[in-house]
Amino acid sequence: MIKLNLFGKFLLLGFFLVTFQCFAQEKVFTGDPDTAFEKARNMAFNNQRKEAQELLKLIIAKYPSYLDLRSFLANTYSWDGNYKAAREGFAFVLKKDSKRKADWIAAIKNEFYAEVPYSANVLIKKAMVYYPKDPEILYQKARSEEKLNKPEDALYTLNEILKIDPTNEDALAYKVSLNDSFRLNSIGVSYSTLIYNKNERETSHYGTLKYSRQTKYGSITGKINYSKRFGTNSYQYEVDMYPRITEGLYAYVSGGFSNSDLFPSVRYGFELFKSLPKSFEASLGFRGLKFSTTTIIYTGSVGWYTGNSYWSFRTYVTPGDPGASKSGTLSYRKYFSDADNYFSLAIGFGFSPEVDRFPVNVNDIVVFDLKSQKFNAGYTFTSANKKNIWGTSFNLLREEKSFSRGDYYLIYSLGVSYSFRFR
Repeated sequence: MIKLNLFGKFLLLGFFLVTFQCFAQEKVFTGDPDTAFEKARNMAFNNQRKEAQELLKLIIAKYPSYLDLRSFLANTYSWDGNYKAAREGFAFVLKKDSKRKADWIAAIKNEFYAEVPYSANVLIKKAMVYYPKDPEILYQKARSEEKLNKPEDALYTLNEILKIDPTNEDALAYKVSLNDSFRLNSIGVSYSTLIYNKNERETSHYGTLKYSRQTKYGSITGKINYSKRFGTNSYQYEVDMYPRITEGLYAYVSGGFSNSDLFPSVRYGFELFKSLPKSFEASLGFRGLKFSTTTIIYTGSVGWYTGNSYWSFRTYVTPGDPGASKSGTLSYRKYFSDADNYFSLAIGFGFSPEVDRFPVNVNDIVVFDLKSQKFNAGYTFTSANKKNIWGTSFNLLREEKSFSRGDYYLIYSLGVSYSFRFR
């Protein structure tokens, strides 16, 4: 019994010695935080970045509300390419104090360095709540707009800066650079083919030739659409415009005509788009399609930008007898370096007049209430100089037969596109 007690005492003593050593090895900051902060800054600027970060984290553990420390630590992470850690650091600081303009700018630049311009755009919108007319924040807004391939918006923003500060050297230099690099024109072609499973119908072919021009009022695009179905070649001519009305509000205006039964003889549309808080966007409008009679289709959408991703849901409602025909499409895009480099997915149901073919059969009355389900995947990318844009797509469609309700076609579609930008 005595030997066991002695052994237990030695065991207990050893346990306390190990525990004490572990606690002794855990560093706790002691000293003046301002002096240590200055030391960390000097280390960071003298090739001792890791050591500086460790010291900063040590001070922050003792003084968690010292926001300047957190801000500088976030900046060092951004310099090192650790954009996620920098993002978290800036988010903490700005949540505690939203009036820190330098941190808003640093956080925005961090998203640019990470090549996620949509995330930068979200931060810019938040910063502008506190600094709506600040030239430095507006300058970042112009950068964001250029990266999102909205050069006319970027130029508009730079002019707003120069109204506030006519001698702003950064804005003046950027405006000259932007004007020199403007590619306001583009020509594009696209082609897709529809293949019916089991060859129930002849393969269909679709193509578009378009010319677009960016203006200070918004973009305008002219299109010639081509369709080959049922052994018939058909053409449709369209003009689409996206006029800017005011900050955060723009419109879609479209008109077209055709002499073919495979397209509506007249097509027109109008829609308003409004930016909303929390990176949401909503729209409401209509489309008009004239075959033997004119059908008005009402449409609306809700979109949400989160990071470099974009989600949207669009619905179409076509009034009719015995009831309205409805459709909906949920779309997702994952953007990469800019708005022309992205991966997309979409699922939907029902008739969508923006993309679906009509009529289903040249001898049929146009039917808008066919049941259908669809899946789409696509990838769009650019050349290094951003002049050339390529796109690919795959679609799978299950569509009810107009002459045999309850029976369905299974249709595959493959598509490619190319456009070229020039001054």
